[in-house]
Amino acid sequence: MKIKFNPMAAAALTGALALTVAGCSSDGTDEEATTGTSTEPTTEATAEATDDAMESEGLPEELILGLVPSDEVDQLVTDGDTLAALLSEELGVEVTTFIPDSYAAVVVALQTDQADIGFLGPIAMVQAVDEAGAVPVLQSVRYGSSSYVTQWMTNDPDTFCLDEVTTEADDEGVNYSYCNGATGYEGPAGEDALALLDPGADIAFVDESSASGYYYPATQLQNILGIDPLTDLSASFFAGGHPQAVQSVYDGDALVGTSFNDARSELAEEFPDVGEKVVVFAYSSNIPNDGVVLSSDLSEDAQTQITDALMALAETEEGLAALDAVYNIEGLEPADVDALDEARQVAANFGES
Repeated sequence: MKIKFNPMAAAALTGALALTVAGCSSDGTDEEATTGTSTEPTTEATAEATDDAMESEGLPEELILGLVPSDEVDQLVTDGDTLAALLSEELGVEVTTFIPDSYAAVVVALQTDQADIGFLGPIAMVQAVDEAGAVPVLQSVRYGSSSYVTQWMTNDPDTFCLDEVTTEADDEGVNYSYCNGATGYEGPAGEDALALLDPGADIAFVDESSASGYYYPATQLQNILGIDPLTDLSASFFAGGHPQAVQSVYDGDALVGTSFNDARSELAEEFPDVGEKVVVFAYSSNIPNDGVVLSSDLSEDAQTQITDALMALAETEEGLAALDAVYNIEGLEPADVDALDEARQVAANFGES
């Protein structure tokens, strides 16, 4: 299936501000005195308006947390609800989750007041900023770093491993195989092997808005093979999520696939041999981690409260466990705006800027 990038339709939202004007007569006589209207109701109305304005600067009664589909949906619903409950307890308002079937849908939700908080990959964060006016506030930390890489995976190491396959066991005793120096968390690596990839091969990308699952690896192929990733990757397809891309390679539905490193662990419990059957043979350059954006319709005070609450959750055992369950997040730090600008440049190759 040919990959086609589908630009999202922008939604423009407008609001009207009603102004109440108190008039005076031309001779300076108070018009209210002329009509016999008391000034007391006006004073009460002004006080009520002031109270309403003060309340609008705080949190709304309900917040909607948008989560991208980066895991098995049923499990993500469960884990997302746990995170929402903890955030609700921290903020003192109701928090509900919104989990669509694509990254782009979360951006659209931020555009159309269907989401207040978005957990997004870096490209989708850029799209949310540029198309929905969202505010980037936090970025995820994993393995002590706020950046990561695309891992290229294959079920055909004889073709794509130019050196010996190395197998290492994790703390749970699960084996994971690598070659071409694609181990650790620094890229690029294995680009000589990527030069062997036929653009017409079955390639399992993740999602059309995924940084590690599509934008960065497709740009990498563009630079190495001299192709147009929008037209020349004729048999490629979007698996729908990182674990799904891994499973596409595991099941033999794709010759190679892309995901964040190391998404194979997401399937290790169900398929204990996934780390050996699916071999990582190349890395992209480093990519800023996913992060959190907030709707610009929220007041600055509300944005600060939500940001502080998420940071506070990341400092607790229960909160960190919830963040880890949702997206393997090991910590949070302020958003790296410069790194997001680099992601914006990558996105520009696909008609996004």
